[in-house]
Amino acid sequence: MEVTTHRGTGPLQQVIEIGPHRILTDVSREYGGEDTGPEPHDILAAALAACTTLTVTLYAKRKGYALDEVKVAIRHGQEGAAYGLHRTIEYVGALDDAAKAQLTAVANKCPVHKTLSGTITITTEAH
Repeated sequence: MEVTTHRGTGPLQQVIEIGPHRILTDVSREYGGEDTGPEPHDILAAALAACTTLTVTLYAKRKGYALDEVKVAIRHGQEGAAYGLHRTIEYVGALDDAAKAQLTAVANKCPVHKTLSGTITITTEAH
């Protein structure tokens, strides 16, 4: 899958195209944008949150857990030399502590979590 971007209608707005899907990204007025979409770091945090909920939900269904919903919140920002992602998971349903612990272990293995926790290589080709 290829992800592409191009300039949108605002001074800093970008259109992200992922297959047939489009997402807008922008920055706040404070930084010269028009705040027409989330900032790129917000999209990164959203990817972790969405992957977590999807992975946990699929696992819970497969195991027959009484998980009605999983809610994930991500706080993120620069923390000295590192960028921090702080995830809070709320499990809604009739789950005991052992099931919640197992779901949290599974959350820590979601594909985006594993990607962000591993070594990432970025190559750049300019034309």
